[in-house]
Formats: sequence, C-alpha cells, structure tokens
Amino acid sequence: MMHSPYLLFEHRALKNPDAPMLIAPKSAKLPYASDGFRYSYGEVFARAGLLKWRFAEAGYGIGSRVALLLENRPEFFDYWLALNAIGVSIVPINPDLRRDELLFQLDMAEAPLMVVVAERLDELRDISPEKVTVIAVGDDIPSSPEPHEARPGGPEQECALLFTSGSTGKPKGCILSNAYFVTVAEWYTTQGGIAQMSEGAEVALTPLPMFHMNALGCTAVGMIMKGGAIVPLDRFHSSSWWDSIADSGATIVHCLGVIPAILLQLPVVEAERTHRVKFALGPGVDARHKIEFEERYRIPIVEAWAMTETGGRAVTTTAADEYTPGLRCIGRPRAGMDFRIVDDVGNDVELGKPGELLVRAKGENPRDGFFSGYLKDEKATEEAWEGGWFHTGDVVYADDKGLLYFFDRKKSIVRRSGENIAVLEVEAALAKDPGVKASAVTPVPDELRGEEVFAFVVENEAAELGEPRERAKRIIDAASTHIAYHKLPGYVVFIDRLPVSSTQKLQRGEIKAMAAKAVEDGSAIDLRKLKASIRKTG
Repeated sequence: MMHSPYLLFEHRALKNPDAPMLIAPKSAKLPYASDGFRYSYGEVFARAGLLKWRFAEAGYGIGSRVALLLENRPEFFDYWLALNAIGVSIVPINPDLRRDELLFQLDMAEAPLMVVVAERLDELRDISPEKVTVIAVGDDIPSSPEPHEARPGGPEQECALLFTSGSTGKPKGCILSNAYFVTVAEWYTTQGGIAQMSEGAEVALTPLPMFHMNALGCTAVGMIMKGGAIVPLDRFHSSSWWDSIADSGATIVHCLGVIPAILLQLPVVEAERTHRVKFALGPGVDARHKIEFEERYRIPIVEAWAMTETGGRAVTTTAADEYTPGLRCIGRPRAGMDFRIVDDVGNDVELGKPGELLVRAKGENPRDGFFSGYLKDEKATEEAWEGGWFHTGDVVYADDKGLLYFFDRKKSIVRRSGENIAVLEVEAALAKDPGVKASAVTPVPDELRGEEVFAFVVENEAAELGEPRERAKRIIDAASTHIAYHKLPGYVVFIDRLPVSSTQKLQRGEIKAMAAKAVEDGSAIDLRKLKASIRKTG
C-alpha cells in the first residue's frame, strides 16, 4: 500500500522515470532559474535517493524533524521526498517571517537542523537559536543530536508540521501525517466533473507556497499520485502569469481570491487565449469576479472549502455541481464527511439558515484523515474537537440540493489573499511600540485581496508628535520588525478609546462595523502601498 508521499513518488519514478515532474518555463522569470527548468521523475528520484542516504548516515529518521526554507524551488522537493523516505517530518518555513516569528516556529518544532537557500545562509544562521544548525542546499549534513532509525514511516507517521494562524494570537503547529496527505491527494484527484483528471497527462501550475496544505497536499502530492507535472512558481506575477501558463502547458491552475481580481484589471494579451487550462481551483474567489473571469478566459473556477486541520477528509467542492452564479457556494461535502450546521448553543439550524460548520469523518474514527493535533497544545486540540465534532469557526448554510454556501467567520482572523492572519498576533506586535497604549485589529473588505488588516490605535504619552499619517507609518515600520508584511495593518485610525463591554472585553462586532465605515467614508489612513514597499525591501 502506498501510504506516504515518498512511496507514491517512488512508484511513479520507477514506472515512468522519463515523465516530467517539475517544470518552470523561461517566461516565469524565476530569480533563481532565469532559463526555467524541467526535471523528470527519474532525475528527482536520483537526487532524493542520494539525499536520503546522506540523512540516514547522519542519524536522522523516525521521530526527527528538519526545517526547510527552500521556497518553491526544485530543491524543496528533493529534500522533502528524501526526508519522507526515512520517516523524517519537515517544517516548511515561510521566507517572509520576521525574526521573532521564525524563532517561535523553530522553538515549537524543536528541529535541530534547518536547510535554507544559499543566499540567505548568513542571515539566517545569525538569528537562529544555538540549538538549530543552519546549512545551505548541498552542504554537508551534520550529525543528528540524537540517532534515529531511518525507515519509511507508517500511515500515521508525521509527514509535516505546518503552522496555521488561529484565534489565540500565536500560530499553531498542525501535525500532519502521511495518511493526511494521501487523503488530500485522493480527494483532489477524484473531484470529477469539470475537475476530471487524466492519468499521466496533467500539468498543475501553482503560485501558492509549499508551506500551505493547498500546494503541498493538492498540487504536489496530487500530481505525484496522478503521474502529472508540477509547475511551482515563486509567487504570483501578473505580468508573466499567462505566458507561464501557456509555455508550461498547464492544464490546471491554482489561484486564491486575489488573483482573478488582479487579472481582470489587465489588458488582453495573446497568451490568455492560447492556454490549455481545463479548470482553476480558486477557493475564496469573489462571486462577481468568478463570473467575469470565466466569461473572459473560458476557464471554469472550482470553489472548495477545507482547513489545514480538516485536510482532505472534511472538504467540499463545486466541481461536479451546478449552482446559481453570484452566490458564494463552496460545494458539496466529500463522500465520507459528516457535518452539522449549528447555532450558538449547539442546536442544528433549519435548512437555509446560517450556523457554524461542525465536521468529522464518518465511521468509527471521527478524526480519520484529519490533522493529528496541535503541537504541544492538547488542550486546544480537544477544545476544537468538543463533543466529537471538529469546530471550524466558519458560518455556512445549506440548500435543499445538499450544497453548502459560505456566510461568515466566527474566528478572530483576517483572510487576506488566502492567508489567515490572527488579529491577536497583530495586536501583540503593535503593543511592542512604546507609543501604542492599546489597539484593536479587525478585517475590512478589500476589492483585490478579499480582506485587509485594519487597526484602531490608542496612543499614549510616549507617542511621537507629527501628522497622523506620519505617526501611523512609524507604527507600521516598527511592527514590520516583528511580523511579516502581509500581517501589517493596511489601514489605521487613531482613536481615544476602544469600545469594550462591561467586562472590559473588546466589542469585536462594533469594532468591525466602525472599521468598515472608516474605510467607506475615507477617514482611515490608507497604508496599503506602504505594505507593498515593505514587502519589496524586507
């Protein structure tokens, strides 16, 4: 039984070693591969095989973790598959993390080794804890602090530790097993309908990062399962998007809500008419943009819903169903997924009424195929599974055809360009500024990115004088040393005091409404361009 990513990969590499596995055309203009690349299953198998032996000789194996800051480069796949082959879990690192964020994840993961891209070796070696050895791709592999048995792990063996933002401020480490990734890939490759896939014939292009389950579970493991090719872009670039798709021969593309919104603003180019794309997997695309995108590009968008915690066991798709255009339909639940829609006291709501989505696997094991738990946080894990159901925090409603529709979120998060941003984490970063007495962060609607981060700020006596915009810029600059650019507030409003309840809890609902009004009437300080400049220089 092929119950791990490596075993699926080994099967494909031995069956058809000359089939393309990793593709990037020259037109993608990758900074680390100006001419692009094209590697077969056999070539990756040979490189991973050598790495597998080197890690085993160094004492890595079952029960150990290795952090990887390798972006979406071909080397990521070499190291990941080599490590999975001997039972080592990977911790994919977001390259945009700031020092404190990186240290938090490394400390949580307790990975003794981090492999990084060569150009960032010196920087990351300087800020990493002493107990973490940092090496570049191709460097000698240092001995593991503790020897481990190097052998393939079983279905429940940890395959990866992915960090996801929750409502508690700090990211949670989701423990994901081999079976988890196989389950995700099985769902992805068997959606049917407009997402029907052919054996050995698909080319899936993604600009999404491999530290997300979408790219790692769906695109990577899914294509390996089908014997298809992966086009792992470094990120989304609107100027080269259609050329990359046409030149790579992509038959499937992945995009989050922001991508169609940006593309629809661009002038018509020849490449957008010469693609081979059968469908786009686009969770969170604005319903209006979906209609315009499909009409202009003749590419149907498949909506879907899942969480890092639910993986491919509790997941939905619109691939095989028709529904009313303009509605935010997330599709039909997967076979084998059990769900309830409940009100605030846990009672099932009437058909068509919104409520929180609770999910589990049908059968004797309700957690089958889900994440294995939050690392070092059994309490949070059990709270999420209260009553034997996983509480998603997402509010949905159902129709009489069995389709689900997204309504809102209960959790304190901002969903910006597909990234979950915990408002408490942003508030904690703002609190480090001596000029900030208090803050309240909330999501506001954004035309391009779905939602943007908004912050109400109460200044104290230590705040520097100056115009409001300059004061706001100083606060954002200071926060950028603690959190990644995408988490920074795109809007700021200075306020004398925050709305709180009689128990001194922030009134999140009122804050959200106040923020939306401030953006609408133009009274908020718009710092979105500043965020973009911080991304480029950071």
